[in-house]
Amino acid sequence: MCGINGYIKFEKESENTLKTNINTMNNLIYHRGPDEDGIFCESNTPYSIAMGMRRLSIIDLSSGKQPIYSDDKKIIIVFNGEIYNYRELKSKLQKLGVKFNTTSDTEVILKLYEKFGVESFKELDGMYGFSIYDKNINKLFIARDYFGEKPLYYYKNNDKFVWASELKSLVNILDTKPAINKTGINLYFRLTYIPAPYTIYDGIHKLKPNHFIEFNLNKKTFSINPIEEEAKSNTNKLDISFNEAKKVTKELMYESVKSRSVSDVPIGTFLSGGVDSSIVSLCLSQHTSTPIDTFSIGFEKKSYDESDKSRVVAKLINSKHHEFIISEKDLTEDVNKILLNFDEPFSDSSSLPTYLVSNRTKKHVKVALTGDGGDEVFGGYNKYYIGKLNTKYTNLVPKGLHGIVKKVTSPLLKTSSDNRGKRFKMKRLLNSIDYNGSEFYWDILSLGYQKNTLSNYLLPKYINDNLFSVYKKDTNISHPKSLTDFRFIDKATSLEGDMLVKVDRTSMLNSLECRAPFLNKKIWNFTSQLPEEYLMKGWDKKFILKDAFKDQFPKDFLDKGKSGFGAPVGDWLKSSLKIELESYINEKELIDQNIFHVDNIISLVRNHISSKEDNTFKVWTFYCFQKWYYNTYNNL
Repeated sequence: MCGINGYIKFEKESENTLKTNINTMNNLIYHRGPDEDGIFCESNTPYSIAMGMRRLSIIDLSSGKQPIYSDDKKIIIVFNGEIYNYRELKSKLQKLGVKFNTTSDTEVILKLYEKFGVESFKELDGMYGFSIYDKNINKLFIARDYFGEKPLYYYKNNDKFVWASELKSLVNILDTKPAINKTGINLYFRLTYIPAPYTIYDGIHKLKPNHFIEFNLNKKTFSINPIEEEAKSNTNKLDISFNEAKKVTKELMYESVKSRSVSDVPIGTFLSGGVDSSIVSLCLSQHTSTPIDTFSIGFEKKSYDESDKSRVVAKLINSKHHEFIISEKDLTEDVNKILLNFDEPFSDSSSLPTYLVSNRTKKHVKVALTGDGGDEVFGGYNKYYIGKLNTKYTNLVPKGLHGIVKKVTSPLLKTSSDNRGKRFKMKRLLNSIDYNGSEFYWDILSLGYQKNTLSNYLLPKYINDNLFSVYKKDTNISHPKSLTDFRFIDKATSLEGDMLVKVDRTSMLNSLECRAPFLNKKIWNFTSQLPEEYLMKGWDKKFILKDAFKDQFPKDFLDKGKSGFGAPVGDWLKSSLKIELESYINEKELIDQNIFHVDNIISLVRNHISSKEDNTFKVWTFYCFQKWYYNTYNNL
């Protein structure tokens, strides 16, 4: 686990300049790999190239230093991530006569490429971002893993091509300050994050998951190619009984946890007490001969604290359990460090406790398994009910009455505090109802400002009516209806742009590696081919997963509800963060900023601060944007 950087100048540049630039990029991501660094520099005509990396040593501690070279020194790789099936791939290559100089997974990628070219990328089971420079053909290849667990940004102009694991490395090496991207800002205020291929900056892109860049250095041209064709929403369903599918589910989970527990350093699990982290912890505990370490976070605010559930599982599996109860002071002390490390606006409040559990966990282990991806893979989100609910509601309530229903219920559903209970959920449902059946799920994704309200706060130049066109094209889903459709949309948007970003940046800021056993191509492909009723039986989410493991937990434990991993930021915006929040609604500065409808955004914030109306999601989204704007963008 580490971070990578790369820099190409389309002219001869001195080796000293190349080294300075790549070392600057490396130093900015020191936290991703504090154990060691490495660089490659070559100054040629008509181009000069540098690649670098920072390393967090997990596998092959003694001989895994990067960059790694082919035997003839003609091919060079820098790599960020873990390849979980590297031993099997290495054995396959050795049978073909391939010799190895290290025991690292990085060299396996290199040797695999030497033998089979870019076709070999589809053989990799893991999380990764890597770049391979092949002098034999003067081409560069940059790849990103299947789910997008590891980040990869890139930028090209007439003078240079730059790529990096984090935006800070890339942005700080540009000659001019990039403009704010209109689609990026619109996506952010709708979703609270910015999924690939966009970023907040014009000209800077995220490489989409399961894709690779092929860059021709002689011609200065590049193409972006899929690593392999993904199954789409019309995936052929398996002819398999429920009991047989349940057996396979269990086998795949044990196999995935085992493959993701390969490490030369101590390993533990994040244990929230929810279905996913509990199953991962159980599987790991049964794979090892000694008690595992488990880690959980609890809150002083009882409505957010679910640490009692993690204690039940810890006792069941006899783990060495570490529980940390955190207060508002614990989180707000680090809020700048956490939010600004994302390098662009990002307002998933669960990033705050994720940072803290990573921070505490790093004191005991260097690797942690997580339950991330379980909801996308097995169909576990409440929003997956929305297809059924939208159909039932629109069949029951005539379209002409919908506006009246919303008007009548609006005062009843109004809240004055950060409470995400039934009234909050009902309000979101009513605001997302779509009688045409085409847009409701895209609006359900909008955790910040929904389509019909964003234009009240954001100036017209930042509004894009075709905001999700890229994701509709990528998934081949324009009018989502089924659970499979919803899962594929989430994989392309919220999983890549939110969940995995949150975990990667907060854990790597603490130099902790997180691995997600649910994010396994085998498991994803298997669940995508199951009859949907195996995943959601009636209103029972993740049915097959829970049924496969229920005999190993207390009765009904896996059926208990869980509220998630957010933080009570709505309260904090009225207390410890209030002064800073108020500084962001200075009328003159908002006018100069020229992004918002000034009166409306000021009113929104003031109503929240005064508890006239709870606007937690909207105000927190605004607060995080302004923090990025004034602390990062203004300082470029």
